[in-house]
Amino acid sequence: MSLNGSATDAVTAPRALLLGAFDQLLQPERFKDYGPNGLQVEGKPEVRKIVSGVTASLALIEAAVAAQADAIFVHHGLFWRGQDGRVTGWMKQRLALLLAHDINLFAYHLPLDAHPELGNNAQLALHLGLRAHEGDTGRFGDQRLGFLGSRLDGSSFATPDELADTVKNALKRPVVLVGRSSAAIKNIAWCSGGAQGYFEDAITAGADAFITGEISEPQAHYAREMGVPFIACGHHASERYGAPAVAAHVAAQFGLAHEFIDIDNPA
Repeated sequence: MSLNGSATDAVTAPRALLLGAFDQLLQPERFKDYGPNGLQVEGKPEVRKIVSGVTASLALIEAAVAAQADAIFVHHGLFWRGQDGRVTGWMKQRLALLLAHDINLFAYHLPLDAHPELGNNAQLALHLGLRAHEGDTGRFGDQRLGFLGSRLDGSSFATPDELADTVKNALKRPVVLVGRSSAAIKNIAWCSGGAQGYFEDAITAGADAFITGEISEPQAHYAREMGVPFIACGHHASERYGAPAVAAHVAAQFGLAHEFIDIDNPA
Protein backbone atom coordinates (compact mmCIF):
# COMPACT_ATOMS: atom_id res chain seq x y z
CA MET A 1 0.00 0.00 0.00
CA SER A 2 1.44 3.37 -0.95
CA LEU A 3 1.46 6.36 1.35
CA ASN A 4 0.04 8.32 -1.58
CA GLY A 5 -2.03 7.10 -4.53
CA SER A 6 -3.65 3.73 -5.12
CA ALA A 7 -2.33 0.33 -4.05
CA THR A 8 -1.10 -0.29 -7.60
CA ASP A 9 1.01 2.88 -7.66
CA ALA A 10 4.67 2.95 -6.73
CA VAL A 11 5.06 3.72 -3.03
CA THR A 12 5.97 7.36 -2.38
CA ALA A 13 6.43 9.50 0.71
CA PRO A 14 6.35 13.27 1.16
CA ARG A 15 9.76 14.94 1.24
CA ALA A 16 8.82 16.68 4.51
CA LEU A 17 8.14 13.34 6.21
CA LEU A 18 11.50 11.97 5.06
CA LEU A 19 13.30 15.04 6.37
CA GLY A 20 11.51 14.65 9.70
CA ALA A 21 12.52 10.98 9.89
CA PHE A 22 16.18 11.73 9.11
CA ASP A 23 16.25 14.58 11.64
CA GLN A 24 14.59 12.50 14.35
CA LEU A 25 17.07 9.68 13.82
CA LEU A 26 20.26 11.75 13.55
CA GLN A 27 19.41 14.75 15.77
CA PRO A 28 21.52 17.35 13.92
CA GLU A 29 20.65 20.05 16.47
CA ARG A 30 23.04 18.33 18.92
CA PHE A 31 26.11 19.07 16.80
CA LYS A 32 28.26 22.04 15.95
CA ASP A 33 29.08 21.20 12.34
CA TYR A 34 30.98 22.49 9.30
CA GLY A 35 27.91 22.94 7.12
CA PRO A 36 24.12 22.59 7.02
CA ASN A 37 22.61 19.20 7.88
CA GLY A 38 19.30 18.10 6.40
CA LEU A 39 17.74 19.05 3.08
CA GLN A 40 20.39 20.93 1.08
CA VAL A 41 18.65 20.99 -2.31
CA GLU A 42 14.87 20.84 -2.71
CA GLY A 43 13.50 18.55 -5.39
CA LYS A 44 10.25 16.64 -5.94
CA PRO A 45 7.70 16.89 -3.12
CA GLU A 46 7.09 13.12 -3.32
CA VAL A 47 9.92 10.58 -3.11
CA ARG A 48 9.77 7.05 -4.52
CA LYS A 49 13.43 6.05 -4.54
CA ILE A 50 16.45 7.10 -2.49
CA VAL A 51 20.03 6.68 -3.67
CA SER A 52 22.68 6.85 -0.96
CA GLY A 53 26.39 7.54 -1.34
CA VAL A 54 29.34 9.06 0.48
CA THR A 55 29.72 12.36 -1.37
CA ALA A 56 27.41 14.47 -3.53
CA SER A 57 29.84 14.35 -6.45
CA LEU A 58 28.84 14.83 -10.07
CA ALA A 59 29.41 11.11 -10.66
CA LEU A 60 27.00 10.16 -7.86
CA ILE A 61 24.36 12.60 -9.09
CA GLU A 62 24.69 11.22 -12.63
CA ALA A 63 24.32 7.68 -11.28
CA ALA A 64 21.26 8.71 -9.26
CA VAL A 65 19.69 10.21 -12.39
CA ALA A 66 20.34 6.94 -14.25
CA ALA A 67 18.82 5.01 -11.32
CA GLN A 68 15.70 7.24 -11.50
CA ALA A 69 16.09 8.42 -7.92
CA ASP A 70 13.98 11.19 -6.44
CA ALA A 71 16.36 11.79 -3.53
CA ILE A 72 20.03 11.41 -2.71
CA PHE A 73 21.28 10.85 0.85
CA VAL A 74 24.98 11.54 1.53
CA HIS A 75 27.56 12.21 4.22
CA HIS A 76 29.41 14.95 2.32
CA GLY A 77 26.96 17.48 0.89
CA LEU A 78 27.50 20.50 -1.32
CA PHE A 79 27.77 23.34 1.17
CA TRP A 80 30.50 23.97 3.75
CA ARG A 81 31.30 26.79 6.13
CA GLY A 82 33.72 29.32 4.63
CA GLN A 83 33.48 28.15 1.01
CA ASP A 84 33.12 30.47 -1.97
CA GLY A 85 29.38 31.12 -2.35
CA ARG A 86 29.43 31.58 -6.12
CA VAL A 87 27.61 29.02 -8.25
CA THR A 88 30.29 28.41 -10.87
CA GLY A 89 32.41 25.49 -12.09
CA TRP A 90 31.85 22.19 -10.28
CA MET A 91 29.14 23.69 -8.04
CA LYS A 92 27.13 24.85 -11.05
CA GLN A 93 27.47 21.42 -12.69
CA ARG A 94 26.23 19.54 -9.65
CA LEU A 95 23.40 21.94 -8.83
CA ALA A 96 22.28 22.17 -12.45
CA LEU A 97 21.93 18.38 -12.70
CA LEU A 98 20.05 18.10 -9.40
CA LEU A 99 17.66 20.90 -10.35
CA ALA A 100 17.16 19.69 -13.91
CA HIS A 101 15.97 16.32 -12.61
CA ASP A 102 14.18 17.69 -9.54
CA ILE A 103 16.21 15.51 -7.15
CA ASN A 104 16.26 16.18 -3.41
CA LEU A 105 19.66 16.20 -1.72
CA PHE A 106 19.82 15.25 1.95
CA ALA A 107 23.23 15.55 3.66
CA TYR A 108 24.27 14.79 7.25
CA HIS A 109 27.87 15.18 8.31
CA LEU A 110 28.81 14.81 12.01
CA PRO A 111 25.37 13.47 13.01
CA LEU A 112 25.96 10.58 10.59
CA ASP A 113 29.38 9.86 12.11
CA ALA A 114 27.96 9.75 15.62
CA HIS A 115 24.80 7.62 15.45
CA PRO A 116 25.37 4.71 17.86
CA GLU A 117 23.98 1.97 15.58
CA LEU A 118 23.67 3.22 12.01
CA GLY A 119 26.40 5.88 11.85
CA ASN A 120 29.78 5.69 10.13
CA ASN A 121 31.70 4.76 13.28
CA ALA A 122 29.18 2.15 14.43
CA GLN A 123 28.97 0.56 10.99
CA LEU A 124 32.76 0.64 10.54
CA ALA A 125 33.05 -1.23 13.83
CA LEU A 126 30.71 -3.94 12.54
CA HIS A 127 32.86 -4.43 9.46
CA LEU A 128 36.03 -4.61 11.56
CA GLY A 129 34.61 -6.97 14.19
CA LEU A 130 34.76 -4.35 16.95
CA ARG A 131 32.30 -3.04 19.50
CA ALA A 132 32.37 0.14 21.57
CA HIS A 133 32.57 -0.04 25.35
CA GLU A 134 29.32 0.63 27.16
CA GLY A 135 28.34 4.15 28.16
CA ASP A 136 30.70 7.11 28.38
CA THR A 137 33.82 4.95 28.34
CA GLY A 138 33.03 4.03 24.74
CA ARG A 139 33.30 7.61 23.46
CA PHE A 140 36.05 10.25 23.41
CA GLY A 141 37.11 13.48 21.73
CA ASP A 142 35.37 16.66 20.62
CA GLN A 143 31.58 16.23 20.62
CA ARG A 144 32.21 12.61 21.68
CA LEU A 145 32.58 11.53 18.06
CA GLY A 146 35.39 9.03 18.66
CA PHE A 147 34.63 5.43 19.61
CA LEU A 148 36.69 3.28 22.00
CA GLY A 149 36.20 -0.46 22.28
CA SER A 150 37.58 -3.91 21.63
CA ARG A 151 37.10 -7.04 19.56
CA LEU A 152 33.64 -8.60 19.63
CA ASP A 153 35.02 -11.69 21.35
CA GLY A 154 37.08 -9.64 23.81
CA SER A 155 40.41 -11.00 22.59
CA SER A 156 43.48 -8.89 21.81
CA PHE A 157 45.42 -8.39 18.61
CA ALA A 158 48.90 -9.84 19.14
CA THR A 159 50.63 -7.21 16.98
CA PRO A 160 49.87 -3.95 15.13
CA ASP A 161 50.35 -5.87 11.86
CA GLU A 162 47.55 -8.28 12.80
CA LEU A 163 45.20 -5.33 13.41
CA ALA A 164 46.31 -3.60 10.20
CA ASP A 165 45.72 -6.79 8.20
CA THR A 166 42.23 -7.10 9.70
CA VAL A 167 41.40 -3.54 8.61
CA LYS A 168 42.93 -4.06 5.16
CA ASN A 169 41.00 -7.26 4.55
CA ALA A 170 37.70 -5.89 5.85
CA LEU A 171 37.84 -2.71 3.77
CA LYS A 172 39.55 -4.35 0.78
CA ARG A 173 42.18 -1.64 0.39
CA PRO A 174 45.77 -0.96 1.53
CA VAL A 175 46.26 0.81 4.83
CA VAL A 176 49.06 2.90 6.33
CA LEU A 177 50.45 1.64 9.64
CA VAL A 178 52.78 3.86 11.67
CA GLY A 179 54.12 3.08 15.12
CA ARG A 180 54.84 -0.09 17.03
CA SER A 181 53.70 -1.58 20.30
CA SER A 182 55.42 -4.11 22.53
CA ALA A 183 52.15 -5.09 24.19
CA ALA A 184 49.04 -6.83 22.85
CA ILE A 185 46.38 -4.48 21.48
CA LYS A 186 43.16 -4.65 23.50
CA ASN A 187 41.66 -1.15 23.61
CA ILE A 188 41.11 0.18 20.10
CA ALA A 189 39.98 3.70 19.24
CA TRP A 190 38.46 4.64 15.90
CA CYS A 191 36.87 7.63 14.21
CA SER A 192 35.99 7.63 10.52
CA GLY A 193 37.09 10.16 7.91
CA GLY A 194 39.67 12.85 8.56
CA ALA A 195 39.89 12.40 12.33
CA GLN A 196 43.67 12.33 12.68
CA GLY A 197 43.35 15.25 15.09
CA TYR A 198 41.61 12.91 17.55
CA PHE A 199 44.76 10.81 18.00
CA GLU A 200 45.99 12.51 21.18
CA ASP A 201 42.51 12.30 22.73
CA ALA A 202 42.43 8.59 21.85
CA ILE A 203 45.76 8.05 23.62
CA THR A 204 44.50 9.95 26.67
CA ALA A 205 41.36 7.78 26.66
CA GLY A 206 43.55 4.68 26.94
CA ALA A 207 43.73 3.43 23.36
CA ASP A 208 46.36 0.84 22.45
CA ALA A 209 45.85 1.67 18.75
CA PHE A 210 43.94 4.20 16.66
CA ILE A 211 42.11 3.78 13.33
CA THR A 212 40.90 6.62 11.13
CA GLY A 213 40.75 7.56 7.47
CA GLU A 214 43.71 9.90 7.10
CA ILE A 215 47.11 10.62 8.63
CA SER A 216 48.92 13.96 8.70
CA GLU A 217 52.59 14.66 9.35
CA PRO A 218 52.41 15.19 13.16
CA GLN A 219 50.59 11.93 13.88
CA ALA A 220 53.43 9.81 12.50
CA HIS A 221 55.75 11.27 15.14
CA TYR A 222 53.17 10.90 17.94
CA ALA A 223 52.64 7.23 17.03
CA ARG A 224 56.36 6.47 17.16
CA GLU A 225 57.02 8.47 20.30
CA MET A 226 53.97 7.30 22.27
CA GLY A 227 54.14 3.65 21.22
CA VAL A 228 50.52 3.71 19.99
CA PRO A 229 50.05 2.38 16.43
CA PHE A 230 48.13 4.63 14.02
CA ILE A 231 46.26 3.07 11.09
CA ALA A 232 44.99 5.22 8.21
CA CYS A 233 42.53 3.23 6.11
CA GLY A 234 41.21 5.89 3.71
CA HIS A 235 38.72 8.70 4.28
CA HIS A 236 36.20 7.37 1.77
CA ALA A 237 36.70 3.72 2.72
CA SER A 238 36.00 4.41 6.39
CA GLU A 239 32.77 6.28 5.58
CA ARG A 240 31.11 3.95 3.08
CA TYR A 241 28.73 2.35 5.55
CA GLY A 242 26.76 4.99 7.47
CA ALA A 243 24.85 6.59 4.60
CA PRO A 244 23.44 3.34 3.18
CA ALA A 245 22.55 2.09 6.67
CA VAL A 246 20.58 5.23 7.53
CA ALA A 247 18.99 5.60 4.09
CA ALA A 248 17.95 1.92 4.04
CA HIS A 249 16.47 2.26 7.54
CA VAL A 250 14.35 5.30 6.64
CA ALA A 251 13.40 3.90 3.22
CA ALA A 252 12.13 0.72 4.91
CA GLN A 253 10.15 2.86 7.35
CA PHE A 254 8.16 4.28 4.42
CA GLY A 255 8.31 1.29 2.09
CA LEU A 256 10.48 3.16 -0.42
CA ALA A 257 13.10 1.83 -2.83
CA HIS A 258 16.74 2.38 -1.88
CA GLU A 259 20.05 1.81 -3.65
CA PHE A 260 23.59 2.46 -2.44
CA ILE A 261 25.98 3.62 -5.16
CA ASP A 262 29.66 3.62 -4.24
CA ILE A 263 31.71 6.04 -6.34
CA ASP A 264 35.28 4.81 -5.99
CA ASN A 265 37.71 7.21 -4.33
CA PRO A 266 41.35 6.38 -3.51
CA ALA A 267 41.54 9.05 -0.79
